[in-house]
Amino acid sequence: MGLILSILAVYAAICVAAYFGNRQFMYFPDPARIAPEEAGLDGVEEVEISATDGTMLVAWQAPAKEGKPTILYFHGNGANAADRAPRIAAMGQDGFGVLYLNNRGYGGSAGRPTEENNVADAIVAYDYLVERGISPEQIVVYGESLGSGQAIRLAATRRVAAIVLESPLTSTVDVAQTTYFWLPLRLLITDQYDNERNIRSVTAPVIVLHGEQDRVIPVEMGRRVYRAANEPKKIGLFPNGGHVDLFDYGAWEKVRAFLASLTAAGHSGN
Repeated sequence: MGLILSILAVYAAICVAAYFGNRQFMYFPDPARIAPEEAGLDGVEEVEISATDGTMLVAWQAPAKEGKPTILYFHGNGANAADRAPRIAAMGQDGFGVLYLNNRGYGGSAGRPTEENNVADAIVAYDYLVERGISPEQIVVYGESLGSGQAIRLAATRRVAAIVLESPLTSTVDVAQTTYFWLPLRLLITDQYDNERNIRSVTAPVIVLHGEQDRVIPVEMGRRVYRAANEPKKIGLFPNGGHVDLFDYGAWEKVRAFLASLTAAGHSGN
């Protein structure tokens, strides 16, 4: 009996630690504030955006060429804008505008990331674009990895031209269960980013991109998010792609073609 009680006590202690510390295992902020020009980008400026609670957020912004959409970009759990400079450059070279939001704690943004903070800040970033004359029909939401949760929840509440989901997870619970299957994670994880459920509320066109060699978020999660999405939708799978290298295998070209097809079809988003 004593052994059983000891095991239960240890298990309970692990559950308590998981509940109060799960965000430390979810977010890995890189706080370095780097100017766009230091990252080799021309025509991109750093802007400061005030969140609804006054927290200062740092974003990188580049204007779109005439008739081109603006990509509202939400990053994963370990990146900041400087890490994604080549992507921003590729988008700009094709005439797309970009607003890359550094989440709280990342890239010079103040505060600490949580799901609710990140989603609220995503809406603030969207409103920032609209207030500066960019119409919802010209805003494409891009969510990479954990940022797919922000992108989906934003697109469920605001009108957008389309939503791009790169390496999306079904939920953080599902990801964690691949390792910690012996814990009641649905009760312990505070920021669940339930994409498989939330995407059912998105009516904008969706493209899902996923590497079949992804060892962080299994490709089956991308397939499940795709199956849960409403039409019109498209999925692009990359047999040799991992978690963060999809641009090396033509992901941006697939996105560009998808957006062009929507324009040709006269689709105006949700």
